[in-house]
Order: sequence, then structure tokens, then C-alpha cells
Amino acid sequence: MSVGLRRGLRRIVDALQLGLFDALEPVAATPPPTSSASPPPSSSPPLIDPTRAEALVDAPWRHREATREALLDGRRVAFRLVRVPRRSIGFVVDADGLTVRAARRVPLREIDEAVLEKRRWIVARLLEQRERSARALAAQIVWRDGVAVDYLGGKLVVALGPAAAVAGGAALAAAAFDGASQRLLVALPRDAAAERIREAVQSWLQREARRVFAERAAHFAVQLGVRVRRLSLSSAATRWGSASADGSVRLHWRLIEHPLATIDYVVAHELAHLREMNHSPKFWAIVESVVPDYRASRARLRAEGRAET
Repeated sequence: MSVGLRRGLRRIVDALQLGLFDALEPVAATPPPTSSASPPPSSSPPLIDPTRAEALVDAPWRHREATREALLDGRRVAFRLVRVPRRSIGFVVDADGLTVRAARRVPLREIDEAVLEKRRWIVARLLEQRERSARALAAQIVWRDGVAVDYLGGKLVVALGPAAAVAGGAALAAAAFDGASQRLLVALPRDAAAERIREAVQSWLQREARRVFAERAAHFAVQLGVRVRRLSLSSAATRWGSASADGSVRLHWRLIEHPLATIDYVVAHELAHLREMNHSPKFWAIVESVVPDYRASRARLRAEGRAET
């Protein structure tokens, strides 16, 4: 077969693959055997594990919205493939797993090859994510009198006091910060249910988050010459903050657990988007103009599995 004919057949196969399968991005399935002949030798292991889609349920590293599967260094990785307008193939590993982003015109064959080429980086990031999840599980809070919670980079000890007043049939637990003793005084009996303690403490932390974030946003808005039209709290699984062109800014309330320098970086990052809705060198220069040491805070936050917009 001539080189020209082989290239022509490859283009036809790619076009059929793109047109027939890209709508749902299915996991590659094993075709029925046609002969007993042995397959030709290969210089590397196959990228797509030849199993049925149902086998993804047992995949050790499976994105919860997985649509394709890869065998990377002996590990089965089920990832989510998203079609987006971009020139290159992008890879993101977060708490949900691996997401691969590519333009619709990019054939699946090229995407699979790119995943295989990036396998060492992908496996390393997935291992890090698994370790973070394990640490988070081990550090789950037991909500009771004397429990310590994170606040502005330090620890607050929760101290339960008298029972709260009752209004409208619901117990209202007030909380107040005692700076001298670094305690959070919560008006609940010492034998209160863990859920009530958690709600009271997190409600106070969220109120603090609104106050601190509003102060820092006002500070950086003046320096950057932008206007924040709406500031709200978020509990997104994978993002510390986001910003819209209309001046709306959302910040994850758990940022209040981090040092003020880290909060400043995220606030400045999102407000910088009100001038540059991208991550170009010009954007990062704007961030650096108000938070010169932003790189250290960025690295710490990314190590926790969430990203900024």
C-alpha cells in the first residue's frame, strides 16, 4: 500500500471517528474477535484498556463524569473529556479526577496519544490528590466542646456556654470571638448535638468571611481601579474564587481559614480579572502589582486541590 493511500485511509478513519463518537465521547469498547491471528507487535502498551464501559465502575481512579479510559503505567485511569475552543490539549487533575480538554476538531486518536505522552505527570498528580484526600479524611473534625477550627491561618478553640434562646421553634446559637483567649464562644450547652455545633461555628465563619472579604475587596478595588458590583460566598468543590465581566465576584468561604496574605492573593486575583478576563502575562503583572509575593500563596492553594478562575 502506498504512503499516499495509507494517509488517505487514516484521514477517513479520523473523520468517521470524530463524527460518530464525539457527541457522547464513549469509552473505547472491545470489538468482537474476527480471527485467531495474533495481533501485530507493539512498541508500547495500548492506551485504551480494551474493556466494556461497565468496567469503569471498578476503575481505581475514576472521574465521576468519566467518558474515556486510559491505561497509564499499569494504572487504569478513567477521565472526563471535554470539548472546548482551544488550540492545545489541556489536562486538569482535581478532587474529581482527571479532565482532558480539547477542541472538537482534534481526533480522539490524538487525544489518546497526548494522554499517554503526559502519563507520568498525570499519575503523579493523581497520587498527590489521593494523598490529600486521605489527609482530609483523617483530619475530619469531631464537633464538641473544645474542638479547634482554622481561622485566618491560626486555630480557634470552640467553647460552649449556656443554652441559646429559642425563637420560632428553632434554637439559635450565637457565637462571639474572644481575641484575648483565641476562643470562639458559642451559646450552646456542652452536650449539644455535633450538627448544631457545626452549624453554629460555620455560620460564624461565613459571617467573618463576608466581613473580611468585603474589606479586602474594597482595599484592592481602589488600587486596581475596578468596581465590585456584587460580592458573594461560594462553596464550589474545585475553585477558590471566580469573577464575571459584570463586576460579580464569588469567593469560597473557607478562605477565611487561611492567612490574610492568602486571602489577599485570591481577592486580588479575582479583581484583576475585572481588568483582564484571561491569564495572560498582562493579567499576572496586574496581580503582582498589588500582591508581589502571590506565587507562594498560589502554590499553597493549588496544593489543596482548588484553583482560581
